Amino acid sequence: MTQSAVQPEAMIVNGVNVTQLGETIDAIQGDPEIAQFEFRAQNVWLGGGHNRSEIKSFYGACEEDSIRTEPFVLDADEPPVLLGQDQGANPVEYILHALAACVTTSTVYHAAAQGIEIEAIESSLEGDLDLHGFLGLKEDVRKGYQQIRINLKVKSDASAEQLRELSKMSPVLDIVTNPVPVQVHFTVED
Repeated sequence: MTQSAVQPEAMIVNGVNVTQLGETIDAIQGDPEIAQFEFRAQNVWLGGGHNRSEIKSFYGACEEDSIRTEPFVLDADEPPVLLGQDQGANPVEYILHALAACVTTSTVYHAAAQGIEIEAIESSLEGDLDLHGFLGLKEDVRKGYQQIRINLKVKSDASAEQLRELSKMSPVLDIVTNPVPVQVHFTVED
């Protein structure tokens, strides 16, 4: 009779496998290239303000991801007051969604890594945008959000300050609060 290797039971906190998280951190410390990821989206204009993005593949952990058999499909449009047909959230609303999702996930993951239990998180976000900037009517008005407010309601024994520090680990929070170099290239077809 052979004795099989005993697998340690995974430690789960906040629905996060902290055992695997620790193994991932160790792997990255051993081989920093594993940490490099490239996420991708493909978009096509459908008319007016309506366009559609598909998100399927990404590169990460030194290999091309091939788990997804079907892409995630995200439609974007504008509400009628902004001349759209309201066939999806508009792009600035997607930013609010991405920010809420990332702050939530980052807070939960980092809390789990520190052994902090979270029972529930709810958030509401508001963003102020002045169309004078987008329409080019005032050069001194920003084209994007002037301010975003995130209100989180968290059920946890952690203090608000602990949670605030954990939320700062959010990549999307970093993206919207710090300039990111963006290159825009056009190929013009005849």
